[in-house]
Amino acid sequence: MTTSIEPVAYLRRVNKIYANGVDTQVLFDIDLTVNPGELIAVVGASGSGKTTLLNIMGLLDTPTSGEVVLNGRDVGKLEDNDRALLRRDFLGFIFQFHYLLPEFTALENVLMPCRLKGGDAESRMRARAVELLRQVGLGERLAYRPSQLSGGQQQRAAIVRALVNDPVLVLADEPTGNLDTASGRAVFELIRDLNRSTGKAVLMVTHDEHFAAQADRMVRIVDGRIVTA
Repeated sequence: MTTSIEPVAYLRRVNKIYANGVDTQVLFDIDLTVNPGELIAVVGASGSGKTTLLNIMGLLDTPTSGEVVLNGRDVGKLEDNDRALLRRDFLGFIFQFHYLLPEFTALENVLMPCRLKGGDAESRMRARAVELLRQVGLGERLAYRPSQLSGGQQQRAAIVRALVNDPVLVLADEPTGNLDTASGRAVFELIRDLNRSTGKAVLMVTHDEHFAAQADRMVRIVDGRIVTA
């Protein structure tokens, strides 16, 4: 007897059209499934629709048509507030730029998503945040502000921030794109290692084919269409 694996998220026949005087379609009938623990790399030329796909999966944008399911819930049937809660509780985001707040320490920045939950969430997650920062080599820099960290260290803190709320799915948009070669390699290896050690699913947009080849699966987008998955 075999048991089927429930995906953490999927898109079915997703289309996206932007209406800016002239309709421009950027995604065409996208089907994509993300399974638990999977590291998927999304590659394609600039303007191919990679970030739009990521934004729709991350509930930062809505499709013109098609189905988006996250953690078993059909997002299209949810009210705005429920979508926001789903995004807060089940997703982690890593961007090309770290977006750390300059007036806060590394630890305080990592704990920001916990503050959004209110109550005692920040105090409950503090030990987890400290442990994750130690795992990524920032245990001695908890009280450092972003200006006191290197670019690679800033991005490591941003990765921990994405993981601190224990998300179902981590979405990474060109996480190495703003770094030099050595720092970019270190950040990618960190994402891959954390994916393996925590079992978190990761959907990562990258322009680096070398990194993409090391993912569990590579998805290539050409002119808004998936050509390999």
